Amino acid sequence: MSCAELQISLLVTFQTKLVVQVVIMAQIRNYPSGAKKRTQKQKKDPLVQLQLQAGYLLFLFGLCFVGYSWFQVSTAQNATTDPSEVRALNSIFSQWDTQAVALWNISGEPCSGSAINGTEFESPPNNPAIICDCTYDSGTTCHITKLRVYALNKRGVFAKELLALRYLTFLKIDQNYFTGPLPAWIGNMTALTLLSIAHNAFSGPIPKELGNLKDLNMLSFGINNFSGTLPPELGNLVKLQQLYINSCGLGGEIPSTFANLRNMQVLWASDSPFSGRIPDFIGNWTKINSLRFQGNSFRGPIPTSFSQLTALNSLRIGDICNVSSSLDFIKNLKNLTDLALRNALITGSIPSDIGEYQSLQILDLSFNNLTGQLPGVLFNMSSLTYLFLGNNSLQGALPSQKSDILHTIDLSYNYLSGSLPPWVTSISQLNLVVNNFTFDSSNINLPGLNCLQRNFPCNRNTPKYAKFSINCGGLELRGSDDILYETEDSAIGPATFNVTSSEKWAVSNVGLFADRKNPSFVVNTLAQVTGTDVTPELFQTSRLSPGSLRYYGLGLENGPYTVKLQFAETVYDDRALQTWQSLGRRMFDIYIQGNLVLKDFDISKEAGGVLRAVVKTFSVNVSENYLEIHLFWAGKGTCCTPDQGHYGPLIAAVHAASDFTPTVSGVPPTTVGMKSRIGLMGILVPVGVLVLLVII
Repeated sequence: MSCAELQISLLVTFQTKLVVQVVIMAQIRNYPSGAKKRTQKQKKDPLVQLQLQAGYLLFLFGLCFVGYSWFQVSTAQNATTDPSEVRALNSIFSQWDTQAVALWNISGEPCSGSAINGTEFESPPNNPAIICDCTYDSGTTCHITKLRVYALNKRGVFAKELLALRYLTFLKIDQNYFTGPLPAWIGNMTALTLLSIAHNAFSGPIPKELGNLKDLNMLSFGINNFSGTLPPELGNLVKLQQLYINSCGLGGEIPSTFANLRNMQVLWASDSPFSGRIPDFIGNWTKINSLRFQGNSFRGPIPTSFSQLTALNSLRIGDICNVSSSLDFIKNLKNLTDLALRNALITGSIPSDIGEYQSLQILDLSFNNLTGQLPGVLFNMSSLTYLFLGNNSLQGALPSQKSDILHTIDLSYNYLSGSLPPWVTSISQLNLVVNNFTFDSSNINLPGLNCLQRNFPCNRNTPKYAKFSINCGGLELRGSDDILYETEDSAIGPATFNVTSSEKWAVSNVGLFADRKNPSFVVNTLAQVTGTDVTPELFQTSRLSPGSLRYYGLGLENGPYTVKLQFAETVYDDRALQTWQSLGRRMFDIYIQGNLVLKDFDISKEAGGVLRAVVKTFSVNVSENYLEIHLFWAGKGTCCTPDQGHYGPLIAAVHAASDFTPTVSGVPPTTVGMKSRIGLMGILVPVGVLVLLVII
């Protein structure tokens, strides 16, 4: 009897008999468990005999399994790759200017080494990689079943020779620079279960023939240059579990045929101009655990059918227009760990049962129209770590207590009042600007916060300044325009504000980088930035924000001003390099004095490339002794280039000056520095520079 036959025999003949008899006899006789030494009597026990037989047979089974597995590998090593697939693979690699790694293609045989021996398919050294199945034609023929060419910046088109890989189930060619259309004949690659072509430069429409790949369970074509709409035929992909179409270029309404995709578990569709209403039928996708719609053109309201999506762990919806929504639809979503409904026209109050969402770690309901008071339970949840409720209409006092795990809180731009509780001095990230808090000698205060309340009281009606200049994220620097740009290098985080000790200007930041570890809110570069009448050193640092970044001029004399904002894209590669890192696209809105002055501002597009300076100039009026410059991320732009969490406003310098002859001195007090959440921040001067100054 062969090992394979013995395996079948063991499983079929003995498994049921032994297990059933052992269980029945153990129950009848209440046979004791444990590892006691067997007595002679026990050895004669029929149950013990059965146990020994079972152990022996399982040993034989394992031995045969190992032997059979070795036999399979040995057979695969003696098999050869289908010659037509060898020719196709060679042609594909030639077109893409790539070649096999030493782990496979041993002695010119593609289906060898890591392609058949169980080596981790997606390990970095194994790239490009293939996997083969060598069980065909009695173990003499191998067919390629998986192909991966990942993050190698290869160029070319979707090679027609891929059709020759008839057994291909897995195709992953993300993070390259492949161009051209996705051909209609892709619909003939019907063995595919995974197709991932994201982070490329493919263009044209999505072919309807893609709907023929009915075994697909994962489809990813985000971050490309496609055009048109989603083909209704994609609704035929009823086995689909994951769909990634963020930043893909497609627009229009989501087809009604997508109602068939009830096995969907993950849908990411942000930063694509999808329009119409978010479909009600998504509420029937009860297996979905992650859903993202941000930076689209959807109209509200958010469907109430979403209350059925009880498997959701992560829900991110933002930038909804026209019709508002309440929070009623989240009433059953108690498994949420990440809920972001930012800038989504949410009205009403925070649910009274919010404390029941004990898995919730991140809650972002900022930039809505929430009313009512802050539920005390919200600040004492077992898992909540990040809370963003800024830019709403919340009233009342802060809760008297807060859990230790809740370390980041944004409550800026509300109508909160009263005095501050003791816990505000022990939290690392807290933004309370533009509220109605009370400050006097008997109350707790945070440095500079009194200047950033709703009436901006510092030097109001008694102005001291008529200009201010800031080197965003960097040290003091005099530009070629002879303007002295002041230091702004404080440790800004996801909920932070800072006010200069001279009370001349301030900065406020709010936002959490999604999916990014160890985020930095400043970009440093030594690359040379070019442009007309610019100071290159000014662009060595830029302030970065994942959400909302504001600069304020305080104590300004009223009248007309000119505001100059300086930008340069210093994160992405130049498009001329034709790398996937050059596919990044940054977009944000700019408001001044609450008025939208630039929408969907794209630095590199405006400047004509990366590492090129662009200066935007605006005429504004100061009427209440303060000036507010607001850079706002509205969900648009790529999210993950060159890494996860690279998006949002980026600015190098701010300068504002009066258009009139000022009557104020503009001379600040002698003490300079920053009032911040951590106290006074003095100007840092390197010791060597200080010594040099003394010697001179």
